[in-house]
Amino acid sequence: MASPKETIQRRASRVRRQIKAVANGRPRLSVHRSSKNIYAQIIDDVRGVTIVAASSLDGELKGKLKTGADQGAAAAVGKLVAERAVKAGVKEVVFDRGPFIFHGRVKALAEAAREAGLSF
Repeated sequence: MASPKETIQRRASRVRRQIKAVANGRPRLSVHRSSKNIYAQIIDDVRGVTIVAASSLDGELKGKLKTGADQGAAAAVGKLVAERAVKAGVKEVVFDRGPFIFHGRVKALAEAAREAGLSF
């Protein structure tokens, strides 16, 4: 029987494999959430570099957020990463939810990124 950690890793790799099959050269918006913060980065898998990144620990958001672990913080991070991406010339991405279900904070981040100009 697989341990919980192995199950999470297997789920994340399955999601990434599906994303790479449909990406067609588009960068991926990768999301990670911990119990206290949320992180997002746009990664170019062809070159293997991070184009832009944002998190609830970011200096621009640090004083404005009550906590980094709620949907409001996730929406702020989504908006910030989308603004930085548009400034860097990236408008189309593939959303990588990793092992997390598309619900709650992950969904709030995705919707805020869409509203701020990213399409996926």
